[in-house]
Amino acid sequence: MSSGHAQLHLQLQALPPAPFRYGSVLFPSHPIQSKRIGNSSFSLRLYHNGSKSSVFGRKSGVIRSSVAEEANRAAEPKSKQQVTVKRPYPFHEIELKWQRYWEENQTFRTPDEIDTSKPKYYVLDMFPYPSGAGLHVGHPLGYTATDILARLKRMQGYNVLHPMGWDAFGLPAEQYAIETGTHPKITTLKNIDRFRSQLKSLGFSYDWDREISTTEPEYYRWTQWIFLQLLKRGLAYQAEVPVNWCPALGTVLANEEVVDGVSERGGHPVIRKPMKQWMLKITAYADRLLEDLDDLDWPESIKEMQRNWIGRSEGAEMDFPILSSDGQERDTKITIYTTRPDTIFGATYLVVAPEHPLLSSLVSTAQRKSVEEYTDLASRKSDLERTELQKEKTGVFSGCYAKNPVSGEAIPIWVADYVLGSYGTGAIMAVPAHDTRDLEFASKFDIPIRWVVMPDDKNLSGSGKAYSGEGTVVNSSNSTVGLDINGLSSKEAASKIIEWADKTANGKKKVNYKLRDWLFARQRYWGEPIPVVFLDDNGETVPLLETELPLTLPELDDFSPTGTGEPPLSKSVSWVKTKDSISGKPARRETSTMPQWAGSCWYYLRFMDPKNSKEVVAKTKEMYWSPVDVYVGGAEHAVLHLLYSRFWHKVLYDIGIVSTKEPFKCVINQGIILGEVQYIAYKDSDGNFISADSGTSVEYHQELIPEEKVMKSGDSFVMKDNPNICLIARSHKMSKSRGNVVNPDDVVSEYGADSLRLYEMFMGPLRDSKTWNTSGIEGVHRFLGRTWRLIVGSPLSDGTFKDGTLVTDEDPTLEQLRSLHKCIAKVTEEIEVTRFNTGISAMMEFLNVAYKWKKHPRLIIEAFVLLLSPYAPHMAEELWFRLGHSKSLAYEPFPKADPAFLKESTIVLPVQINGKTRGTIQVEETCSEENAFQLASRDEKLSKYLNGRVIKKRIFVPGKILNVILDLQNVKATVR
Repeated sequence: MSSGHAQLHLQLQALPPAPFRYGSVLFPSHPIQSKRIGNSSFSLRLYHNGSKSSVFGRKSGVIRSSVAEEANRAAEPKSKQQVTVKRPYPFHEIELKWQRYWEENQTFRTPDEIDTSKPKYYVLDMFPYPSGAGLHVGHPLGYTATDILARLKRMQGYNVLHPMGWDAFGLPAEQYAIETGTHPKITTLKNIDRFRSQLKSLGFSYDWDREISTTEPEYYRWTQWIFLQLLKRGLAYQAEVPVNWCPALGTVLANEEVVDGVSERGGHPVIRKPMKQWMLKITAYADRLLEDLDDLDWPESIKEMQRNWIGRSEGAEMDFPILSSDGQERDTKITIYTTRPDTIFGATYLVVAPEHPLLSSLVSTAQRKSVEEYTDLASRKSDLERTELQKEKTGVFSGCYAKNPVSGEAIPIWVADYVLGSYGTGAIMAVPAHDTRDLEFASKFDIPIRWVVMPDDKNLSGSGKAYSGEGTVVNSSNSTVGLDINGLSSKEAASKIIEWADKTANGKKKVNYKLRDWLFARQRYWGEPIPVVFLDDNGETVPLLETELPLTLPELDDFSPTGTGEPPLSKSVSWVKTKDSISGKPARRETSTMPQWAGSCWYYLRFMDPKNSKEVVAKTKEMYWSPVDVYVGGAEHAVLHLLYSRFWHKVLYDIGIVSTKEPFKCVINQGIILGEVQYIAYKDSDGNFISADSGTSVEYHQELIPEEKVMKSGDSFVMKDNPNICLIARSHKMSKSRGNVVNPDDVVSEYGADSLRLYEMFMGPLRDSKTWNTSGIEGVHRFLGRTWRLIVGSPLSDGTFKDGTLVTDEDPTLEQLRSLHKCIAKVTEEIEVTRFNTGISAMMEFLNVAYKWKKHPRLIIEAFVLLLSPYAPHMAEELWFRLGHSKSLAYEPFPKADPAFLKESTIVLPVQINGKTRGTIQVEETCSEENAFQLASRDEKLSKYLNGRVIKKRIFVPGKILNVILDLQNVKATVR
């Protein structure tokens, strides 16, 4: 167990006091405290070392996270005798048995040579980074979903490709190496081994023969090869760009890796500084990346996020001449980009980014110190921080003015960090009347505000707020330059301004993108080496020959940052110093490495042909397997990973490596599994509880309330012993720092892998976020136990189960066939559309019905076992074996619903007594008059009108009505 967690010690009653293992926990022999865990036949003695600890037991406390309270849910053991462990079904035996069987028989291996006349189904998980913490119960959510789909499709006759691998380069392993001296490769391989064993313990049907790791030279050889293709086509280049530099980590960080001016990992200060970096020209593909989104079966929210990230806009570039101190135009101009050229007469100031290349030449002597101080502060902020809409606007006057080209007015040039040097031209014209950010800035610094667009709703112009919509242009003419756009609509005015600017050389029409070229270098050791050298004599960049790949990482003992900005690879002098293989000239290797995104951009292709040493992927295999049919992963990868993969794929399409324009046909984002709910109460300084909905402003502190002391009241949670105290219920994303991580190994040890798989699917819709509740596993665990008992029978006195099953070989009844085929139809449909939770509900309903039958025909039970198998494969395999089959059910035909058994055969028949409707009965469509009357006579509501009464006649219209005519005298007597 990890440090800081107490060890639990357990001893079965009749065993000698010697250390032993239970699951993954080591239990010494020295008892301190005796407690009881589990059901009535499972008695355990607990020991602890005085610290808080995790408790694993059934019914009483079940699995708890690392912040769980001490073992206080179990009672004292009933006796001192040895007690046999009894389980609802022997998952601890059958799961290991079938995992061994699948591995030994390579059950899920997809052969290299397959029958390509069969349909294919390529279902892929976003492969994980193998962290040292291993899996928590949130990880298997998506993996279980893809496994259910893969198992279904195999049984439906598809060739299925369902692989797994590791996105294993990255900063965490390197940081661990710096801290401990352990080589990142050693750490990575150890973590991969742990992840692999955890995934195998959950019964996922991956083709492990296709396993890949981005850190293996035979894999990143092709990552380097793709980089060379980009370089050949001018899509990879070097440029001096402002980057997020973290001195402590010694590397450049992406914007999303910087939070509040510090690194997301470690919380180290981050500054902005210019650095020569490798860039990939993703902007060359901006239009195609945008246009091809329309044809993808992706969540609309993801497609919209990508559209916004690409950020295509149409507008104009306009030139604003810089004025000297005496008001004369200088030779230099500031070019701005605007999507609203119709508002240019309302531009009352310019804003340039702190990193604008012209800034140093603009600043007046009087303002230089203020500007330098401001730019230094801005360099410590990430782009996300600077553009946050809610933040207070800051800025400093440059001491310089520019000329508005249409009005001729001299307007001040300000420096502000809400403008980015990486977007557009790094400068904007500010129109405070028609832009909220500009208005906030102008109001703060007392800059004129001029309305130039009047909305159709005149009330909006007097609201005191910026109006950013379109309307009729006003206050926008200058006879000196021959320009008058007053009275025109915004669109007409914009066109006229662009036409004027083009004719007078003051600007031009321009399409712009928010998308920036991809910063493709990291100052790290643990990444793919970039396959280029720089000649010593002239610095020329020379790509390696393809035959020289892979360029492998040198062995290093010291992975720490150099402190100079030079990457750790620069320490390997013998590796850095080399010769150009063509000219023989002395050269120096590139010492930056590729970002972690690189290896994950194309791994889906390598899975198609993982052992190919001659090419990225064989053409025939790519043409058969492409594109990925279903790609499942977290929404946190909705933009960058998917965008970068699409970019690389389009480049490979252009050079003939792939046959499809897009890599992923359908993308599904699974929701997040949050940690267990915490209940929080407020207390005042005197220790009195305060209801969370009281609205009081007194000072208070928070106190965690145990779940057993909480109850639901309407939409709120309250204290059981004081329902007037409303509590706050919160759950957070699982993380080690919060201590709310639940380890799937513990859940599997206690309930079995099938129960975990079933519970994760039963918690709610796949795409929704859900809150983990270990006690919720009990429900699906009982369902599996009931399934086992229905087919195998109850346990014997010693807790074991007899061989074979209870099924019979007689023909099923019509009722049984209808129940089965209704279940088949529902389960099949729900898996196909990934509504796994309702598929489980359908099987639970079937089981409830099946328990009412006296006999269980083989035909019915075998079909139900096949239905269950994608969800609970271990149990299904064992039941299939007990039903007399010698081979795995993995490729058995999945049951198909027969429409003949899906048609509802019962109807609701109204029953009248003397012409007045008194109730209804459920009857078969072909029900006879006599059967209908007998059913009515047994009906609780109708029987009081019929029993013992004289019936004159019955009127029966099949399928429509039953009218019973009674002797009126007898009816009156009865009423009286």
